[in-house]
Amino acid sequence: MIKSMTAFAGSDLSDDKFSVNIEIRGYNSRHLDVALRLHQRYGILEEKIRKAIAASVTRGRVEIKISISESEETAGAFSLNESMASAYYDVLVNLKEKFALKNDIPLDILAQKNGIIENADQEIDVDEIWQVVEKCANNALKNFDDMKTAEGDALAIDVTKRLDFIETCILEIEKKTKGLLSRYQEKLKTRITALTQGIIDIDPARTAQEAAFIADKSDISEEIVRAKSHLKQFRQLMAEAAPSGRPLNFLLQEFNREFNTMGSKAGDADLAHIIVSAKTELEKIREQVQNIE
Repeated sequence: MIKSMTAFAGSDLSDDKFSVNIEIRGYNSRHLDVALRLHQRYGILEEKIRKAIAASVTRGRVEIKISISESEETAGAFSLNESMASAYYDVLVNLKEKFALKNDIPLDILAQKNGIIENADQEIDVDEIWQVVEKCANNALKNFDDMKTAEGDALAIDVTKRLDFIETCILEIEKKTKGLLSRYQEKLKTRITALTQGIIDIDPARTAQEAAFIADKSDISEEIVRAKSHLKQFRQLMAEAAPSGRPLNFLLQEFNREFNTMGSKAGDADLAHIIVSAKTELEKIREQVQNIE
């Protein structure tokens, strides 16, 4: 069972003291890359959150945004930074005089300036708030995993169709290679006859020997066996529960190498067309595998 790295999910949870909202977005990445957005007041929870993500996600870029709201009773009082407010007000007065503005300086302009009015620093109960955040995070991660699984199922259907086509190509290649020796003999006779114009008699045994030598150099039976093995292993990896993105990507490289070798050794136009078709599907699978965790 394969999973996609691209997904989106969220969760909300509240109790008497806290309200938590979590949004998770997943993107393609070679490694696990977690980008966490969390207010500095709750920075003490960051390590716990990262551990929860690492326990659920093995690969991909994960952007997680966590918003925590406290009840009025929990939030407590606000603090005023008087020196900052005074300095900011003086700047506004100077601007007003410089541009001869007649309007008064409204209070909301001062209140909107970050750092002038803030929540009073109060110690938070880590265990108490983590109970809410952990439950919300687990819900969000489950929703995230469900969406990755659904996306992975769609990927699996597409990849399986392409694997079936590649298997058909391999069987067709194997079928055509069985008659290569006789075809090489005919080609060799035709070339020799064209070069000698029938003047020189060619020993049939020598012709058969040369054709056999060419056929041996062009033998791709080992590559066909390995390609079949890669195909079987690819399907097994897709069916496993463990994350398979990396091994599938590596296996595709080996798969492609076998077809490249077949193409260079066979020297047959019909085989070349089949091999090109198979490699085209391999490239499409490679693009899909980039999305697999």
